[in-house]
Amino acid sequence: MVNIKRLDSRAADFDARLKALLAFESAQDEGIEATVAAILADVKARGDVAVVDYTNRFDRLAVAGMAALELPQAELRAALDGLPAERRAALETAAARIRTFHEKQKADGWTYTEADGTVLGQMVTPLDRVGLYVPGGKAAYPSSVLMNAIPAKVAGVKELIMVVPTPGGEKNALVLAAAALAGVDRVFTIGGAQAVAALAFGTASVPQVDKIVGPGNAYVACAKRRVFGIVGIDMVAGPSEILVIADGSTDPDWVAMDLFSQAEHDELAQSILISPDAAYLDKVAASIEKLLPTMPRAEVIRTALENRGALIAVADMDDACAIANRVAPEHLELSLVDADPWVAKLHHAGAIFIGPYTSESLGDYCAGPNHVLPTSGSARFSSPLGVYDFQKRTSLIKVSRAGAQTLGRIASTLAGGEGLPAHAKSAEYRLD
Repeated sequence: MVNIKRLDSRAADFDARLKALLAFESAQDEGIEATVAAILADVKARGDVAVVDYTNRFDRLAVAGMAALELPQAELRAALDGLPAERRAALETAAARIRTFHEKQKADGWTYTEADGTVLGQMVTPLDRVGLYVPGGKAAYPSSVLMNAIPAKVAGVKELIMVVPTPGGEKNALVLAAAALAGVDRVFTIGGAQAVAALAFGTASVPQVDKIVGPGNAYVACAKRRVFGIVGIDMVAGPSEILVIADGSTDPDWVAMDLFSQAEHDELAQSILISPDAAYLDKVAASIEKLLPTMPRAEVIRTALENRGALIAVADMDDACAIANRVAPEHLELSLVDADPWVAKLHHAGAIFIGPYTSESLGDYCAGPNHVLPTSGSARFSSPLGVYDFQKRTSLIKVSRAGAQTLGRIASTLAGGEGLPAHAKSAEYRLD
């Protein structure tokens, strides 16, 4: 039996129990921190030599230098051409949908001219070079390649460098095919903290990037945290999350499997179902018991559901939406007969999946919107990865002679109030 927690929003201890359910301490392991700090310092000092040493050690390889760790474009293209027809078609369709969606996000610069001729505006430019980390070995995520690389290319990033470890020399054809399809410029078969260090500091072979994106293990996440400021990063992601609001009209097997879809990621993933229909919660619980034995990752799912999962009974749909806003989940499904009117009540979620036919898994692979989403409640202040993450904005200020007379006096007054006389004089010199 799966001992998933049952909560009721009308119970006196509900707030405390919800807070405990959502608590996730991303406590940084001191051993990982020390290891990563040492690797970063070593790569910064020794460059390619250190990267090769760590790659040989951690990925069980025996290469002599970095030249053996960069894949030619021809190998990426061969991986794409070698895919079975159905798999290639699926990858190409997903890529096209992701590109179409993200092209809508591309921002352009703008200016406006004031009456005295002063021109103000904003220039939007892409980042020059971005590093994309992709997990390797058994954890192969071609969808992550598409979701990270395509928005970067749509933004106009000039060079996209992918790093992907190949433990034991194992390369994943689908990942390489996705890189070819997305237009990745260079691929290095390196991983871990050493790959993050190479991208952040640059080596003789790996050029320094402006930003590092993409998922990784605890060592990669730690390394990304540590190099932030030297380069930009997308986010430090927590465990995957799904929250389903259901009115009882959806087949309970569907909802149970939707909860599984996130729970199967790892034991720390969070799957929550909220419903005003208590009897429906019982039906979903029964579906969980029935379907769990059929899952290859049953024990991972079981642990996740028992540790961080919950079935929550609520008074009504307004109550459900209020709780969802408190949770601010990564993925939020509205499995309702008439879901559209409720969307406006939901202010905090990475992505909202509207209606019973919109499974979260469609968003992971091929719907079009990005699957890199804020976790651990950060949807209260963060957004999904997008084209805007690969563009930067520069303010444009062109003050006319007439404008300098007005603005100069304002600036002089304010600078004097702040005790910065050089600021004041700099403005005053332009006065007639």
